[in-house]
Amino acid sequence: MSQDLFQAPDYYQLDDLLTDEHKLVRDAAREWVKREVSPIIEDYAQKAEFPTQIIKGLAEIGAFGPYIPEEYGGAGLDQISYGLIMQEIERGDSGVRSTASVQSSLVMYPIWKYGNEAQCQKYLPKLASGEFMGCFGLTEPDHGSNPSGMVTNFKDKGDHYLLNGAKMWISNAPFADIAVVWAKDESGRIHGLVVERGMEGFTTPTTHNKWSLRASATGELIFDNVKVPKENLLPKKSGLGAPLGCLDSARFGIAWGAIGAAMDCYDTALRYSKERMQFGKPIGAFQLQQKKLAEMITEITKAQLLAWRLGVLRNEGKATSAQISMAKRNNVDMALKITREARQMLGGMGITGEYSIMRHMMNLESVITYEGTHDIHLLITGLDVTGLNAFK
Repeated sequence: MSQDLFQAPDYYQLDDLLTDEHKLVRDAAREWVKREVSPIIEDYAQKAEFPTQIIKGLAEIGAFGPYIPEEYGGAGLDQISYGLIMQEIERGDSGVRSTASVQSSLVMYPIWKYGNEAQCQKYLPKLASGEFMGCFGLTEPDHGSNPSGMVTNFKDKGDHYLLNGAKMWISNAPFADIAVVWAKDESGRIHGLVVERGMEGFTTPTTHNKWSLRASATGELIFDNVKVPKENLLPKKSGLGAPLGCLDSARFGIAWGAIGAAMDCYDTALRYSKERMQFGKPIGAFQLQQKKLAEMITEITKAQLLAWRLGVLRNEGKATSAQISMAKRNNVDMALKITREARQMLGGMGITGEYSIMRHMMNLESVITYEGTHDIHLLITGLDVTGLNAFK
């Protein structure tokens, strides 16, 4: 079992922009990842299993709903703290960060923002503690980038709703206790409903044979005449803007998380470049290797500044969806390019489980697609700057 020697790069002294609380939260998450995730994650990725024993630890470091008010079991932290926690968890593994992101931004967030007081009291404390795990049902087999085309629907049956349809590519689905599901009512309006495991007709088959996010549990949500109590409908917001608001929060976390994966690959490549000898000297002494490392740290630094500024805007309530899209797209693309360069620097060793790089590379191939593909986020920025809609 290899020791986690990670040292975080901070080329522009960005720690000076963080509060003492930010650094305390980040360092606690970093040490937990080194202790609980790094020693086991390669094995779980090889086995294609999610390490469920870490759920309690994720809750303890505040990874579940860190910005949710303390009265509902959250940590009451700000958006930068949330971002830093996601950065540290994804430094360990994107799949583990996905579990935390879904729980926080796609399950707890909509219940907190769109639910009533009874729903908040019923679900949020148990989600914050990890007693309950949740998932988010938006993507369908035939509707990914166009969620408004969803066919999952529910009908009013007097004392309950009758839900039918299917969702796929759902993180946490195989073990989730509840699902926040987006479906159309009889008029075609989109609403969120909380569906609980054990409801008759609700199943969550596991997705197998993934080459990416192998240490994350992915599945489907199948609804076959599921009777959902009327009190499980989220009452405060409907329409496509409701699930998209959740995605804004999750994409913000991804923009930070991807930096963690990039930092891990950079740190690994930098350390390797000083130890690996070829032609009588460390490979880090060769110009081409220094070029790779210099470009990596430059791109990481730019992404750190982008994420930090976005965090400030989120704290002030000023961040737009388009700004979040830009950060998600840029930072994941940056991280994926760094994994590829780092892999080349390690040569054949770069594809082995002895190092984290190939695992990060495979994971990021999913991250660059989910919650808005690379191209869709490009068009969101294009629409924002031109005012012209290229989606239709």
